Amino acid sequence: MSKAKIIFIFLITTNIIFSQTVYKFLELDISPRAAALAGSFVSNNDDPNVIFYNPAGINFNQNNQISISFLKHLLDINSASLAFVKEIKNIGKFSTAIKYINYGDFTKADPLGLKIGHFSASDIAFSLGYGNILGENFYYGINVKFIYSGIESYSSTAYAFDLGLHYEIPDKLWNFGFSVLNLGKQINSYISTKEDLPLDIRLGLSKQLERVPIRFYFSFNNLNENHSNFFARFKHLTFGSEIKLGQSFKLRIGYDSQKRKELKIGTTAGLAGFNIGFGFNAASYVIDYAYSSMGSIGALHRFGISTNL
Repeated sequence: MSKAKIIFIFLITTNIIFSQTVYKFLELDISPRAAALAGSFVSNNDDPNVIFYNPAGINFNQNNQISISFLKHLLDINSASLAFVKEIKNIGKFSTAIKYINYGDFTKADPLGLKIGHFSASDIAFSLGYGNILGENFYYGINVKFIYSGIESYSSTAYAFDLGLHYEIPDKLWNFGFSVLNLGKQINSYISTKEDLPLDIRLGLSKQLERVPIRFYFSFNNLNENHSNFFARFKHLTFGSEIKLGQSFKLRIGYDSQKRKELKIGTTAGLAGFNIGFGFNAASYVIDYAYSSMGSIGALHRFGISTNL
């Protein structure tokens, strides 16, 4: 077993026993488009993957729009997601989504270090969403989620809600989003102590320039964290830009200030926190890719495909 995998086992088991929050995979960006923009997606309004950031954003999506994404993580960790949006006339927009991560295969050993088998670990979350209009240019949305996590013989389940608002200024090409993500609690804990879910309150905006094919995204994340200084709540800033190059190709770049801080080793961070990606149209499909640097640790690669059914 590699040294990296031993470290990972230690991290995941100590997370189960000692951490105050669980299901951290819910915070993972799987959509390549969202990841290339550093997760600054709370104000998005034209992608079914907005389900994972702000359920109110589905109100703008085309009917029967589906997106599938795959993430090649470090080591043999893999993750995937599916998002689907459908409109029911005179009722509203409905969505369903799945987010899954598998941490690979591990060697099981007894207290003496003798190998006695193998085990695996994985997490999955299912969600159902609904969105509708609240007022002129003002929309709301809600997700209901069921979460399951398992490692070896330990498992845990939980329920959660995502709440979202979206406001647009059509003539100025401004969009504003606000969401409360992972508001819920554990049903069953891994051992005996129940932990908190990774609650995340986000506020973001996006702006499409009128005469230049560039759209900017900004998002303030984890606004619910406690800080002695009010303005310190806004320290977790992500931003990105999407540049349209021709009719079928888009280039994307993004920056995450918090990830750069967390992935800094000593005085060196390298390109940690920086993301780049692209998307292009192929017939009736949209193909997306994103590269996310984790500094000296490595990099993540994401692939996705979207279409209308």
